Amino acid sequence: MAMMENLKQFLVALSAAAAVGFVAIIFVLRWVLHYKEGLAWDGGLAEFNWHPVLIVTGFIFLQGIAIIVYRLPWTWQCSKLMMKFIHAGLNLLAFIFAVIAMVAVFDFHNAAKIPNMYSLHSWLGLMAVILYSLQLVLGVGMYLIPITPASWRAAFMPLHVYSGLLLFGSVIAVALMGITEKLIFGLNNPKYKDSPPEAIFVNVLGVLLVVFGALILWIATRTSWKRPSDQILHTLHTDGGGEDNTKAGPALSQLSDGADFEACGDVRRRSNKLDDQVD
Repeated sequence: MAMMENLKQFLVALSAAAAVGFVAIIFVLRWVLHYKEGLAWDGGLAEFNWHPVLIVTGFIFLQGIAIIVYRLPWTWQCSKLMMKFIHAGLNLLAFIFAVIAMVAVFDFHNAAKIPNMYSLHSWLGLMAVILYSLQLVLGVGMYLIPITPASWRAAFMPLHVYSGLLLFGSVIAVALMGITEKLIFGLNNPKYKDSPPEAIFVNVLGVLLVVFGALILWIATRTSWKRPSDQILHTLHTDGGGEDNTKAGPALSQLSDGADFEACGDVRRRSNKLDDQVD
């Protein structure tokens, strides 16, 4: 019963996050297609508009999904190695979206002879992309290269988790700065302070991004929702029902007290103590 209640709570949080994320993508598309100049790759404002679209779609939504992908119960039948590749692939895709978004801004600025990298938004945005690339490279080096010592993986995991969540929250904060900056510079008659329909619409987009981030962080930091160890999953798969299942059930609800914390993915060594309890 406790497991079913946990599953229901997880599905509610996941559904809410997915719904809010999709609505945010629709909002940013509506913003650039209806209120702005549309989308193009011509060095003009329409090219600049790719920046918010790609940031919201890739650097925020895809990164959020990458953070919680390990916690999706229907992926638990996949091997840990497969999930590591999926996690890395989603993060790589998010990074590619972010790079293209930055190229769009630089192209527009250069064509319009606008200085680059003068605002706090641009400073923090570039810093986020650089740190994200470092996080991606270190994650692949630590967890996808078989020769990496297990002790290194275990030692690096807390930093990997913390930096992943910090970067995700920071990207949302930087996006909110960019949205506000765009409204202040882009709205002239009426001005942003007069709350025209576009300003209200985009403010709602900002609220959606905050709510999406909050839901992703909530899902990622609930230890009772993380992926069980492979040993527990193997026990459930091979010994379903009967006495063994009564032992695996509580272990699933606790979800491995000493196991790895996988908010941003990847794994460290299994807890031998937990495996002994399950066996």
